[in-house]
Amino acid sequence: MGMNVSRQVDLAENEYLKRFVGKDHVPAYNDEFWNSFLQYHINLPTNSQEQLSLDSRLESLCQSFITHNLSTGNFGSLVNVFLVKVSELLALSDAESTVHIWQAFNALFIIRCLVKYMIETGSEYQLLQHFEALPIQPEHQHPEDEPPVEQGSEAVAIAVNAGETRAALAKLIDGTKFETFLEALVNIIVVIPVKEFTYHLHLEAVNCLIVLLSVSQFTQQGTEKSTIFRTIYKCQHANTLMSALLHFLSRMTQVPATMFGFGSGGSFVFGIAESLWSILTFARKQPDVLSAHDLPAAFKDHYPLANQSLLLILILTNHNTTKDNPYRASLFGCADSQGGADAAAAKEEPAPPVTFKIDFSSLYNTLCRIVTIDQTTLLLYLLLHRNQRFYKYVMAQQNLQQLVIPILQTLYNAPDSTSHHIYMSLIVLLILSEDDNFNKSVHEIILKNITWYTERSISEISLGGLLILVVIRTIQYNMLKMRDKYLHTNCLAALANMSGQFRSLHPYVAQRLVSLFETLAKKHARLDQQLRQPAAVVAANGDAAAAAVAVSITGPNPDDMDLSVLEEVLRMVLEILNSCLSHQLVYCPNLVYTLLYKRNVFEAFRSHSAFQDIIQNIDMVVGFFSSRLVRVQDQRGELGVNEVLEVISKGASQWSSDRLRKFPDLKFKYVEEDAPEEFFIPYVWTLVCKAGCVHFSSESIRGVTTEIGC
Repeated sequence: MGMNVSRQVDLAENEYLKRFVGKDHVPAYNDEFWNSFLQYHINLPTNSQEQLSLDSRLESLCQSFITHNLSTGNFGSLVNVFLVKVSELLALSDAESTVHIWQAFNALFIIRCLVKYMIETGSEYQLLQHFEALPIQPEHQHPEDEPPVEQGSEAVAIAVNAGETRAALAKLIDGTKFETFLEALVNIIVVIPVKEFTYHLHLEAVNCLIVLLSVSQFTQQGTEKSTIFRTIYKCQHANTLMSALLHFLSRMTQVPATMFGFGSGGSFVFGIAESLWSILTFARKQPDVLSAHDLPAAFKDHYPLANQSLLLILILTNHNTTKDNPYRASLFGCADSQGGADAAAAKEEPAPPVTFKIDFSSLYNTLCRIVTIDQTTLLLYLLLHRNQRFYKYVMAQQNLQQLVIPILQTLYNAPDSTSHHIYMSLIVLLILSEDDNFNKSVHEIILKNITWYTERSISEISLGGLLILVVIRTIQYNMLKMRDKYLHTNCLAALANMSGQFRSLHPYVAQRLVSLFETLAKKHARLDQQLRQPAAVVAANGDAAAAAVAVSITGPNPDDMDLSVLEEVLRMVLEILNSCLSHQLVYCPNLVYTLLYKRNVFEAFRSHSAFQDIIQNIDMVVGFFSSRLVRVQDQRGELGVNEVLEVISKGASQWSSDRLRKFPDLKFKYVEEDAPEEFFIPYVWTLVCKAGCVHFSSESIRGVTTEIGC
């Protein structure tokens, strides 16, 4: 962690840096200067400590840059050099382009450092001023020092032909430089293929876009007034950019062992020549493979392009949700390049136009591998909730356990996750449970030896049974720790959607279902008793008027509110049990067995107006099977567990659900809250700071309201 300095060199004394940030203009056509300036090798900072150390070393240089650039225009020169190198890359072969890629990366890294500094310490307007600043020509400058300018010409795109470079540079002075720079970033991402020697250039282009979009987090100004946001969101290449980013994630290309052929030994060398900037060494820990215990860190370290692309997708799709957002429409309109899900989706309801195509099989397998990572869960949610084609594709998969089990592990290890991650994982399960085929198939997938579930050793259980166990455990965890009403609601809604398809429930699953009601019933009894005690004390003292005044002053009793919420939860659990008994009793003998064994837990609710109607159904089932057991016991004597189950199974074949009172089928559909951006935008930027490769100054962030650990 941190930085080990192998040789102490003051960056402020470096001649090239001093000239770049100094008082004199460096023209973009000064090839000798820029070729020397951009010849350095760097390993990117990988954590906030390394970033902070680099920032502190660059602080005085950045201040000098801010002081002088509006008159020197050197930032504009650097941007122009970068633009020309990118345009030339498109015309070069792989063998010819290595040095160009290296220098384009180095130029872009410097640009990103300066842009990040200006965003964190200044305003968007000041940043754009520095982008467009032109040199103020000194009186002593001679005409022969200037590049030739073609008079009367319109601004042109950057020339691909190197012979036109100087003329093209001279024309980029009409205020469109920032837009041209953005287009160059997009071209790097969508046009240049990802190869070992281009990997870090792609990564830097993605990082630079993230830094530019971070302007929203360092100001109270809305994004609708942001020039940067307007420019990015009116991009004509939204589909190709979103396609490229999603392909970067889907393919999950591992970071190369070498960076432009210089190796990854850890040296942070600005300059191939002796100490061009300085020689610094970042201490490196070799991370474990992707199967490591700390999956988020392994993903970030081994697959930074996939990780940053994922974060950029989340930023682009979650901002501007109330307006025309081409990136959001692009993600939600993508289709399977293999065409499997499109036909099935088209039969049911018309899908939106196809924006781009990607191999859903590859994307699905990648998401399954990393779905326990917070930002992956959020992307999965967006795709399942808003992309009809992807939802249909997932529902058709035979290996659903690859997706569901990791999500269950996230919920099982709730103390290790953020409340947002738990919440999104549950919503994903709720969205999956909206599909009847999913609810049926999870009970047909049999799992063996689930070692991470340690509450009880279970040698064999259905995926559906495991899902029920983990969701019940999450409800109980929430009651103890989080006390979030919405979490309860989503947990119970998922169970309710599945309840009509509960089949072959493991004995332990049946026990946990009934025990959930028992736990809630005990909590209800305690709360009810606490509410009755103050009333009894008041009646004994004859001071009811004073008590009434106190209530009117202090407002509603929170225990009253807790009791009403608890009664809603109890009612829902009863409805889940009733739904299973109404539709699947013959396939759930273990649930009937547990209800017979625990029949007393319902006693206190038989006369309660909120539960009477549904308790009658459960009592009818219990009474039917209880009478049969009594008759068999009279004939055979005491019965063992297997004999009781045999009696239940025979009785189930003669049972008719018509005896039960009819209730509406339990069907819940997830609907986003109003103004979802109020939840998602702070959440996304929290993930960018916590899980990304770009480290921001957390003290300066004003737009994010949730706690961020950068």
